Amino acid sequence: MTRKTADPRYSVAAAIALAVALTASATPARADLKLCSRMSYVVEAALGVENKGTTATSGWFRIDPAQCRVVLQGELAADHLYVHARALPVYGASPMPQSGAEQLCVATDNFTIAAARQCRGAQSAVPFTEIKPSVTDDGTQLAYLAEDSAYDDEQARLAGIQRLLVIAGYDAAPIDGVDGPKTQAALSAFLKSQGLATEAAQGADFFTTMIARVQAPSATGLTWCNDTPHKVMAAIATDDGRVIASRGWYRIEPGKCLHPDVAGQPKRVFSFAEAVDGDGRTIRLNGRPLTWGGSTALCTRESKFEINDQVDCGARGLSSSGFAPVDLVAGRTLRFGMP
Repeated sequence: MTRKTADPRYSVAAAIALAVALTASATPARADLKLCSRMSYVVEAALGVENKGTTATSGWFRIDPAQCRVVLQGELAADHLYVHARALPVYGASPMPQSGAEQLCVATDNFTIAAARQCRGAQSAVPFTEIKPSVTDDGTQLAYLAEDSAYDDEQARLAGIQRLLVIAGYDAAPIDGVDGPKTQAALSAFLKSQGLATEAAQGADFFTTMIARVQAPSATGLTWCNDTPHKVMAAIATDDGRVIASRGWYRIEPGKCLHPDVAGQPKRVFSFAEAVDGDGRTIRLNGRPLTWGGSTALCTRESKFEINDQVDCGARGLSSSGFAPVDLVAGRTLRFGMP
């Protein structure tokens, strides 16, 4: 099947809002522009600049929770500024799409596109949101990426740590930016497993360390590892004894691992994955789809999904995929390899 919106990097957290100040520069000349994140996700941002009817885009600028980054230096003539943000692939299917009004072109890797309203080749159009930055005393312009949770910097950083701890298999829920014994116990366990000192959690590179941990096999929870040369899209299902909920898609790059978020203590866990090409179509070898699953038929759909009713998938316009049960008593790593 063809994935329509399968790439979680082209999305951000649920109900994302761009929190920008109400004041803006009164002249077209703009000094350095900084984007600051008060989100619980590590994101990559793309900037759009419109001037005299021509719009250019550039990206990607990685921004950690509670971090600011200069995305434009010096003065620049611009009639409008736009921003798009994508969460890193480690967050899987969790983030929800943003809803900016401007469709501008981006590329998968770092890019600069001079005419960004007409996509070419591997470029794709994604929603950008217009921003009106505030101006500081030194002339720097600031705009914030924020969630509905309205975290301040300290809360955003802690919520970002909590989120990655949960993905890595540690019990730091709920993800709320509020410190407490549960979060500290999970953080201490993570630091000990990595041979890190307590003060490492305050380091500027701590999110890089955590992401590397999430992308490595884990002794706890479920880990998917992609040993193929193809992109793999995976889905998980959990059975709490009352409802079987299926959720996807999680993007796993070649040579990378990912930990899907398994909330609570489900009685059973299931997994399904398939290799896809650059257009999101299932790869076939010798006429057969390259998939990893089992005989338990559960509902999926082409785009991101979370489905709590597994009855009559086809009658409801859904697909049915064969999931395999996963024993998580002592942690489990599923490696997706070529046949």
